[in-house]
Amino acid sequence: MRQIYIWKHIGKCLMLGVLLTVTLAADVPPHGIAGANQAVYQYRSHAPWLEAGFSRTPAGWQNRAVHYRHKLMLNVQKTETKPEPKKKTVKTVRVLATGYTAGYESTGKKPNHPQYGITYSGVKVRRDKDTVSTIAADLKVFPIGTILYIPGYGYGVVADKGSAIKGKKIDLYFDTTKQVYKEWGKKEVEVQIVRKGNGKLTEAMLKELGKAMEVSKEIPEDLWNKAI
Repeated sequence: MRQIYIWKHIGKCLMLGVLLTVTLAADVPPHGIAGANQAVYQYRSHAPWLEAGFSRTPAGWQNRAVHYRHKLMLNVQKTETKPEPKKKTVKTVRVLATGYTAGYESTGKKPNHPQYGITYSGVKVRRDKDTVSTIAADLKVFPIGTILYIPGYGYGVVADKGSAIKGKKIDLYFDTTKQVYKEWGKKEVEVQIVRKGNGKLTEAMLKELGKAMEVSKEIPEDLWNKAI
């Protein structure tokens, strides 16, 4: 009897040690106290089971202690929350934005010219408020294929360049001169660099991005990677 009594008390001390070890080993500080409270509650609720286990055979308490320790560790791990993914930072640049058309007043080309309405990248000029429009920029600053979000204009993809477009300046495409003056004029704006281009833009890429934006109303990052 004396031996069984001693084993019971040794077992209780070991179980308390297990509880303290599990609590201190928790690697998420905000959940430390909650994990300890949960472990204590579980110990109390399983106390009759432990008493019964210890009172039966001295040799059986070790297996029960190990089993219960693993159970506590699994329960504490369940209380841990996954860290929130870091939000992608968007780079902004302040630029001087003007407007242009495909007409003679902007490009020196008339409608009968074979290159009328064709940008430096090879794609046709495009103005679409709901998806993506073509814009011109200094290609040393914004390479072909760069996508910008311009407040008041929408998304623009760099498809063209101009002799007067140097540094942090961009030229936004409009269908008519009237739209240039009425809707834009000349403004300084803070644009968001959604994606920096690699010097390539095709009609297929532009069409694919346009279709995707009709659905999501934003530039789908994975689709753009696929298009490139």
